[in-house]
Amino acid sequence: MLSCRRSLLSQTIKRKTKNKPKNKTQVKTHKKVSRTRDFIPKNMHLEDNEEEVGFNLKSSAPSRSHGVQPLGNLYFNPGAINSRNIGLGTLQILSDELVLEILGLLEGTQLGVLATVSKSFYVFTSHEPLWRNLVLDNLKGRFFYNRSWKVTYISTFHPSFDVSRSARSSGLRVRDFYSDYLFQSWLCANLEMKPEWLERDNIIRKRGISVDDFLTNFEEPNKPVLLEGCMDNWDALGKWDRDYLVNLCGDAQFAVGPVKMRLDDYFSYADQVKEERPLYLFDPKFAEKIPTLGSEYDVPVYFREDMFSVLGNQRPDYRWIIIGPAGSGSSFHIDPNSTSAWNAVIRGSKKWVLFPPDVVPPGVHPSPDGAEVACPVSIIEWFMNFYDATKDWKKRPIECICKAGEVIFVPNGWWHLVINLEESVAITQNYVSSLLSFCNMKSVFGERLIGMLATEVEKRRNLLNVLDFLKKPNASKLVSGTTDRINLYENFKNAIEASFPGTIDGLRLKAKQKKMSFWDSVTDSKVGAFKFSF
Repeated sequence: MLSCRRSLLSQTIKRKTKNKPKNKTQVKTHKKVSRTRDFIPKNMHLEDNEEEVGFNLKSSAPSRSHGVQPLGNLYFNPGAINSRNIGLGTLQILSDELVLEILGLLEGTQLGVLATVSKSFYVFTSHEPLWRNLVLDNLKGRFFYNRSWKVTYISTFHPSFDVSRSARSSGLRVRDFYSDYLFQSWLCANLEMKPEWLERDNIIRKRGISVDDFLTNFEEPNKPVLLEGCMDNWDALGKWDRDYLVNLCGDAQFAVGPVKMRLDDYFSYADQVKEERPLYLFDPKFAEKIPTLGSEYDVPVYFREDMFSVLGNQRPDYRWIIIGPAGSGSSFHIDPNSTSAWNAVIRGSKKWVLFPPDVVPPGVHPSPDGAEVACPVSIIEWFMNFYDATKDWKKRPIECICKAGEVIFVPNGWWHLVINLEESVAITQNYVSSLLSFCNMKSVFGERLIGMLATEVEKRRNLLNVLDFLKKPNASKLVSGTTDRINLYENFKNAIEASFPGTIDGLRLKAKQKKMSFWDSVTDSKVGAFKFSF
């Protein structure tokens, strides 16, 4: 993990220049030591008028937290001693991650006391994720974000304390403190997306295609597509700005990561926050809480058939309202229960990166049974460390920027990463498809449908994929949002048989008659499940 971060911090692009660009992360590497150098001070002369320019910082980026520098700078500062080690004493042998893990066991008052022991402990105990966890664990969403997680905690639990004095002291800089881990957290929280991360757009875009065209060219072959114009009649597209949503939702509490928050409180947080992994509003019960929200959008015609609907109130969570600031998003995952999905952007824009089911994205480590997906790096860190390598892959990812008024189709089994490029509002739904004309055929042909169904859906077996997924022994811990997880497979199978007798047997019979393709086999064997717990 540490070597990964050091590699990240040493990435640079060399160019000739006469004037130093403003607001750049400027790095220079030694011929023998490929570590990152600190930002080059304005008064530093660059040999041969040559710079190695790294990544653009956001215009609102604050100064580096307490002057922490990447570890590589120590090698360019002859005679310097890392004050991190001096201040930690005998604990200096521990990695930064382990030090923070230990500090994470302490309460706020204990962290405050420890901060007075040494400058090194002051820096470590000021690490924002420590205070974020304390706020989220203790306040459960009942807080008003105030400039930083540390100030939020202090102003809530110790209102008599002068938080303005605390805010001023947060600017204390510590000389010769070197830590890749702490610098990395600040860097990822304040980087702009590089233009080359955004320019690749190789998804197929369609406007006004028929349902049959969508089924034949995208859903059946399990290919992503970006659809334009299919949400033009949504009331949400014209209404859902901040003021409207705040006034409409009032005191309703929405799921934001591990807590629930009012919408106006969440927007206040989003305006102020500067962190590597911003909290993401991702609520599956929005339409039940505020029925108007559910009435102001329509499921695009391409996705209206959903076999999970036969479960009624017992169906797993399947639709979400998603709101987040720039930089928020979801790291690589596969949607739960082997479902497909669509995602409609109402405000803002999102960068998507998608890999087919048989290609595990770099930096992602799914367990053999797909029950767990480990993506130890943040979204920005993934772009910094792994994105460029995918350019040379035979199976390159599908990429696009999805803007307001556009809908992306995410086929079942596809890995996908999403990052908001600006504050965004979106609706997404997961669904289980079969035949769009399924119900119409039943009304026309009655029981004759049983024999016809197997032939008609020969190429489309997502229903079987879902059933097979739910039947797995570990499915009970993978299914999202259902109270009867253990029996979901039986309930779903019985509901399908009650509504459409013979469907499952017909599909399985036809599947046995046709040899399974390689693509189908990897779709099932590589499937994982992302737990929607932003």
